[in-house]
Amino acid sequence: MLLNEDTALLSQKCLLVPYEAHHVPTYHDWMQDEEIRAATASERLTLDEEYRMQKSWRHDNDKLTFIVCLPPAYRYLLVSNAPIVASHDDAPARMVGDINLFLFEEALDDEDGAFVPDRGYHGKRQLVGELELMIARKEYQGQGIGRAAVLLFLWYVVVHREEIIAEHRGAEDFEGVLRQLRVKIHHTNTRSIRLFESLLFKHASQEPNYFGEIEMVLDDLDVLRMYALMRTYEIEGCEKLEYQRINGGHLEGHVDCGL
Repeated sequence: MLLNEDTALLSQKCLLVPYEAHHVPTYHDWMQDEEIRAATASERLTLDEEYRMQKSWRHDNDKLTFIVCLPPAYRYLLVSNAPIVASHDDAPARMVGDINLFLFEEALDDEDGAFVPDRGYHGKRQLVGELELMIARKEYQGQGIGRAAVLLFLWYVVVHREEIIAEHRGAEDFEGVLRQLRVKIHHTNTRSIRLFESLLFKHASQEPNYFGEIEMVLDDLDVLRMYALMRTYEIEGCEKLEYQRINGGHLEGHVDCGL
């Protein structure tokens, strides 16, 4: 879950909302597309399996995911801290893709195959976040929505990284640092490769791996660097808002979550 329980992120170009059960049917329809499955290295799942996967992405403490939507009607931008309304602002017609992060601990190579934590940063265990972006609706590809979604997501991760690390470790006595973010992109997906290059991700290798993927990394997780990138692409006016669910026909209360 990693902190996004009741949070939505909004910019002029896109809206990010928590991955909820009401998103699953649309997501499942997207994943019937063979091209999308190939681009995301995903298997075809049944609808029941997709619902189980949604629960995993929402509740596991090594995962963080948002659904990418079109920004809401202009009235939300005119009302300070107006909430994002579940099943309305993120209805199927407004959904365009998803973005997620899988957090894992970096390990050193060991001749016996045992797990040996990498403690390269002042003795702290090294965490790596593997990032995935999908803009499923082709009519919205190439319009800057993917870049805006990644920037909003990176901002959220960098600002909240200490809380993310704390939630990841749970009750375990664990001192770690989020060292790096990575993406793996099929070498034929030149549009995505250029997108992440524009966001300062560097090629870990110029040659594709066994699966035909190019690995790219972002080592500099500085807040000011993220803000500079957001200004470069004119989305610094982002907001972090309450994500409200319908409860018995009424909206649940909200609080000010402004950045």
